[in-house]
Amino acid sequence: MSENIIKITGVKKYFGGVKALDGVDLVIKKGEVHCLAGENGCGKSTIINVISGFYTPDAGTIEIDGKEYSKLTTQMAIDAGVQVIYQDLSVFPNLTVRENLALNMEVASGKKFVSKKRFQEIALEAISKINFKADLDEMVENLTVADKQLIAISRALLNNAKLIIMDEPTTAITQKEVKNLFRVIRDLQKQGIAILFVSHKLDEVFEIAEHFTIFRSGKNVFSGRTEELDEQKFTYYMTGREIQEEAFRYEKRPDAKTVLEVRDLSLANGFADCSFSLKEGEILGITGLLGSGRTELAETIFGYHKADSGEILIHGKKVEIGSVKDGIANGIGYVPPERNVQGLFMEQSIADNISITRWKDHADRLGFVNEKSIEDSVAHWVKELSIKINDPQDNMKTLSGGNAQKCVLAKWLSLDLKVLILNGPTVGVDIGAKYDIYKLTKKLAENGLAVIIISDDIREVLSNCNRVLVMRQGRLAEERMTSELDEASLSALSVE
Repeated sequence: MSENIIKITGVKKYFGGVKALDGVDLVIKKGEVHCLAGENGCGKSTIINVISGFYTPDAGTIEIDGKEYSKLTTQMAIDAGVQVIYQDLSVFPNLTVRENLALNMEVASGKKFVSKKRFQEIALEAISKINFKADLDEMVENLTVADKQLIAISRALLNNAKLIIMDEPTTAITQKEVKNLFRVIRDLQKQGIAILFVSHKLDEVFEIAEHFTIFRSGKNVFSGRTEELDEQKFTYYMTGREIQEEAFRYEKRPDAKTVLEVRDLSLANGFADCSFSLKEGEILGITGLLGSGRTELAETIFGYHKADSGEILIHGKKVEIGSVKDGIANGIGYVPPERNVQGLFMEQSIADNISITRWKDHADRLGFVNEKSIEDSVAHWVKELSIKINDPQDNMKTLSGGNAQKCVLAKWLSLDLKVLILNGPTVGVDIGAKYDIYKLTKKLAENGLAVIIISDDIREVLSNCNRVLVMRQGRLAEERMTSELDEASLSALSVE
């Protein structure tokens, strides 16, 4: 019997003339937590699809638990113990927890009639495998992302999983939920189940993974034990370049004007009595647990919601912000956490997305759009922000997360902004693009723009902000200079 659950050797996969995988190797031992890392487009998703039988490789060999497969199908992979938990979790929001847990097994059994008793037995068996406490009658759409994830894990274990592949499992969950997920992963490991953990979050993967494999441009650039890597080496292998992260240093100027003031701002079921101010050139961090009110506060300042009480002042003048149009008119830009839903028109072109905030400026008096004006503007921002594109007319969906985020930034930076609010600025962004966004944000502040970063990534806040506000239960509970804090102390403030 092989000690490896997966052994991939020399696998190649082409899409047209593009080499998605160029002779990669991947070995995962039984009961091992193995991290697969790499920037967007490096081949991570492709190798997952090869292991799960969705793609057939053009060359190379695949072994699962010592058995070599000349043509692996998805059913063969499942039968061999391979389970994939994708970012969308593949749960049915309109069904109950019980139905989500039992449905796959019932369908696979070929039974023609539904038995509530059998559904109950299957569901109880599933959640018992990871000691998951759940209301089986609850609709899945009402659950947190973390609980949906645990449903997906429980369901995977019903199929006698030997390898569970988790694709970016911590993207949309809080730090507390991450710790619980890691507890579950370690329990699975004790049962001899291997985990392939796909991520680019340095602190998390160093904490949970025993072995690393790093892809770049469809090739292996590193395979080995975690202790062989440090942060600098990890970043270099991921990006192919040396990246030095420097903390933001705010040069306090006596003549710096107060750009934004928020006085006793409140929103029902969101936050209450919030007051703070923001000067030119500052980067203010706002952090707190999910549900603390931080996003609702940002959205109210921008105009998604109209405040129930309180005041917003821009350069000392009280302004009425009851809509997004009002926010934009007052020089406020907002980069939302869910860029694909709130920040971009995914079915439209890259050019349209970058140009949308200044559409009127690209048209003549009769309303006809000047294509040359749009082309010049897009070319400027693509160069200025180092956005990697093939053609400005390509669909927005063709871009990686990092390049898509840069398009959202370009959209706002083309305006004469006074305040830029970045809510989760690097969610779903690979490490190279993340540092590019950090560098750009600091440059904007140095040029006098007032910036707010809203994030539960403690390290992100500490390295990019000069001051931080901590929200708890809808109120601003703490205000500190980041120079006075470290990761442990700021994390503790968030949960007190």
